[in-house]
Parts: sequence; C-alpha cells; structure tokens
Amino acid sequence: MIAAHRLRLFILLLALFGIAFWFLGPGRQSKALLPPGATSISESGDSFRAILPLEPIPGLLPERVALGERLFHDARLSADFSLACASCHLLHQGGVDGRRFSIGIRGAVGNINAPTVLNSGFSMVQFWDGRAASLEDQAAGPIHNPIEMGSNWQQVISRLEQDAVFKEQFLKAYSEGLTPENIVNAIASFERSLVTVNGRFDRYLKGEVQALNTLEISGYRRFSEYGCTSCHQGVLLGGNMYQKFGVLGDYFAGRAITKEDLGRFNVTGREEDRHVFKVPGLRNVARTAPYFHDGSAVTLEQAVTVMGRYQLGRDLSAEDVEVIVAFLRTLDGDVPTTGAS
Repeated sequence: MIAAHRLRLFILLLALFGIAFWFLGPGRQSKALLPPGATSISESGDSFRAILPLEPIPGLLPERVALGERLFHDARLSADFSLACASCHLLHQGGVDGRRFSIGIRGAVGNINAPTVLNSGFSMVQFWDGRAASLEDQAAGPIHNPIEMGSNWQQVISRLEQDAVFKEQFLKAYSEGLTPENIVNAIASFERSLVTVNGRFDRYLKGEVQALNTLEISGYRRFSEYGCTSCHQGVLLGGNMYQKFGVLGDYFAGRAITKEDLGRFNVTGREEDRHVFKVPGLRNVARTAPYFHDGSAVTLEQAVTVMGRYQLGRDLSAEDVEVIVAFLRTLDGDVPTTGAS
C-alpha cells in the first residue's frame, strides 16, 4: 500500500513538472515583457519583466485638471502670498527646485529634500516616509505645514471665494463647488496628468532598439545584474516599495541623526522601520538633483556610488558608474505642455 501510494505521488509530481516546463520552458515566456533583443527571460534577467513604459493615466477629467493647474500655480494657498506648489516643484526642472531643502514662507528652510511631482500619480504613497496614502492627502500637507505654506483651509477658502471666475470653475467641475476636498482633488488631478512619456528608454522597451546606444544598454544591463532593480522596478523604476537606507552598510554611521533620517519610523513607531523610506522612482532622475531624502548627493554619479556601497555592498568602478549614469539619463521623458508652460 505504501509503495503504491509513493508511486502515485511520484507520477503526479512528474506530471506537474511537465506542465510547468511546458508553460515556462524555452520560447514560452511572454516576450511583451522582455527588452529588445532578448528571446527569453534567461537572456534578460528576471528584473527586466517588471519595468514597463510610461503611459498617461486614463480617465482624468479635463475641467478638474485645468482647475488643478491653476491652483498648483496659485500663491493664495500660502499664508503670505509668497509661495505656490510650483515654487518648489518646477515642472521643466524635473518637478523639483534644485535645492537641498526648499524655502518656505518668510524664508523658513525645510528639513527634507522635496521629491519630484512628475509621474507622482504612479507612486504607491506620497512623501519619503509614506505618510500620505494619496495625492489628495499629500496636497493638503504643504498648505498646513508652518515652514512651507503655513496656511489653513479657512484662510484659503476665504481668499478663493472672492474670485468669481474660480468659484464658477469649481461649480462646473464639482457639484459641491469650492471645498477643501475638491481643492486637493483638483490639484491631485493635475499632478496625475504630469506623466513624462516618450522617453528614449520607453521607446527602447517598446522595440525601438536604436533608441539607446551601446553604452546606455550596457548601463541598463549592469543596473539589472548588480541588483538595482530589486528596489527600482515597475513603471517608475521605484515608488512601489519601502526599503532601508543602508541595507549592506550603515549610511548613518558618524552622522548627526535628524528626525527626518528616521524615515518611516516617524509614521509607524516600529523599530524595523527606522531609516526606512519609500524607494524613489528614477524617471527624469538626471534632472532632480540633489539626491536622497537629505539632499546629500550633489551629482548623479555621487548618488550611484553611494547606492552601490550602502544598498548593494559593492564599490562600483568608475566604468560602472559611467555606464549606469548613461542609462539613467535615458529615463528623461517629455513634460506635458500645460497652460502655465
């Protein structure tokens, strides 16, 4: 009886193995997810499968996008009329302001590097520590932050209600008219429209092999083979997971630790979240210096070197850095034309 049972189990396992081999064997992988020139997963590396071209987010309502664009550039959202969202997120400078820390109202200096607003609609959460679950939640944050816009909803609504054109636009876009919820939804709608399509890397992924040169393709392969795609994956090459800053080395050793250095720990209070951050997306990364939550890496070359050392446990050679940076520069895309452009 036992021998017969073992024989039946062995036959069943053989059958299952055969089915798996039929589906996953040579020539049966989905080529839609492979880079140009690769005919199997083994030729490209598993990580290539997760990286997809950017496409515009469907279903956005034009009237809300247009209203959000106006709000994005409106300094009435700040207490002293000196700042708009666009003050720290310059759309044609990578969606950032190029500063280590942004300047708020009355010259107040921020305490963390401002992330790009471009392609932010694809990110799983907002802010470095992930404290905002949506773009709507994120949009409300700077308005109330005393060292950013330093305002409040009562003040903002009172100002905007005096603008007859604005009120009419709100009523056209939202049945409830001008409300805090609709203000942040309009801003978020505009931000979701800021998708930088048609980059050279995306054209390469879609089959235009000549979109990248030999150096850039070499950088792409090293980026994958060295393990960068363990975290920098998906349509943004990041933005879809959390990771500790210093997986294979103590980045914070010998540094004066700030509250911002604690990362997600500030949100959850869990020890395992100390120094954990949302992995930043790498789209348009060549335009978003300085880098990291603390803005400590001034150049892309410096950022790649630091990542190699503390995240991969690898001292990258000068050639490694050169080719990886060459690849990263292909991640630039076209910034959508807006009414304020």
